[in-house]
Amino acid sequence: MSLVIVGTVAFDAIETPFGKTDKIVGGAATFAGLAASYLYDKVKLISVIGEDFGDDNLTILKSHGIDVEGVEIVPGGKSFFWSGKYHNDMNSRDTLVTELNVLADFDPKIPNAYQDCEYILLGNLTPQVQMQTLSRLTNKPKLVVLDTMNFWMDVALDDLKEVLKQVDVLTINDAEARQLSGEYSLVKAANAILQMGPKYLIIKKGEHGALLFGEGQVFSAPALPLADVFDPTGAGDSFAGGFIGYLAKVKTISFNNMKNAIIYGSALASYCVEKFGSAQLQNLSEEDIENRIQQFIALAKFEISA
Repeated sequence: MSLVIVGTVAFDAIETPFGKTDKIVGGAATFAGLAASYLYDKVKLISVIGEDFGDDNLTILKSHGIDVEGVEIVPGGKSFFWSGKYHNDMNSRDTLVTELNVLADFDPKIPNAYQDCEYILLGNLTPQVQMQTLSRLTNKPKLVVLDTMNFWMDVALDDLKEVLKQVDVLTINDAEARQLSGEYSLVKAANAILQMGPKYLIIKKGEHGALLFGEGQVFSAPALPLADVFDPTGAGDSFAGGFIGYLAKVKTISFNNMKNAIIYGSALASYCVEKFGSAQLQNLSEEDIENRIQQFIALAKFEISA
């Protein structure tokens, strides 16, 4: 039973107060796939790249045991490219270049070997592509997690609301939750969004952690204070990959397991930001991840004494 991740495999060029890079490997499916691969051994990607991506870059994914049969290579095509510059606070950024290239005509193709998927993460793509992917699955997965953003709320809200009826977990940030719901209070926003279809909602709050809503319960996960944040690109995707990777590993969907999954996702995201691009996610050990999990546990654990 596999975990399928649908999203971009791409090139990024990033500038932050700590430095800048030329083209490096990025993309939502790359970050999510690498993060999930530390927790689950049957991760499969659906994406599209150009011939310029190269075998060496695909080997980064393959070396983690990630199945890339579903990554279409367009002969003579150019891969999706994004370039951005982060401000000093690292929470805001300017997009310098966006070149859709082969992503502009992305038509998700699902190999027969992927039809056994029990868990699927629909990365931040057009709601139409997300719906197409679900419609091409022979069986409904055990868990559907969807990521989206404010842009799709602006230009494709009706399509987004349609796909929300088919998902189990939605992950968005606090500004997007307010925009989608029309409510400022995040509790009211969550209640409104859960009425749209998802059984669970994760509201990401960046350096302030994340909130999980579902089953009439709320869980607040902390963010780990880090001395050095070099590059926030891919942190949200790493979070989502770690989240669904943990649930695939434990094979049981419950609010309590989702609480654990959020901590694992947060731990992997915290590693992601410590180097540019996906570099830090490429070389973690089980001990690294367990140590970071223990830091999260210690951060939120307390007792009230008389």
